[in-house]
Amino acid sequence: MNQDERFLREAIRLAREGMNSGQGGPFGAVVVKDGEIIGSGPNRVTSTNDPTAHAEVVAIRDACEHLGTFQLEACTLYASCEPCPMCLGAIYWARPSRVVYAARHADAAEAGFDDSFIYEEIVKPHEHRRIPMQQMLADEAKTVFKEWIVKGSKIPY
Repeated sequence: MNQDERFLREAIRLAREGMNSGQGGPFGAVVVKDGEIIGSGPNRVTSTNDPTAHAEVVAIRDACEHLGTFQLEACTLYASCEPCPMCLGAIYWARPSRVVYAARHADAAEAGFDDSFIYEEIVKPHEHRRIPMQQMLADEAKTVFKEWIVKGSKIPY
């Protein structure tokens, strides 16, 4: 068994364990650096009442806490299923070197976890989305960005 298979099987084990223990849906993830798991987690959406507690996000948070940083450079994220749009965004912000996943999002859809509507919503104009979006006070908000640009003590990310 190669390293990718080993860590992917651990993500799948976490998915099953989390599901059977009532933590959340059937998803698990681990973050690996230098051959060592530095972050892990099952889906914890229903047990924490947190819709963002997907396995990938839980594992990213755990790994970042372990490393003391908000970036996962030189890390690999292993997920039991192809990341949803939210998790994909979190992955890009965390910047791991790569992602390895097992099941496809179509497999998750067959089990009742269909995220295709989110991909469809993203490309729609705001006024045609299921959840109405309204922009206000843009000029006021942009002043904070201008302050950020000249701020001397910022940590860029």
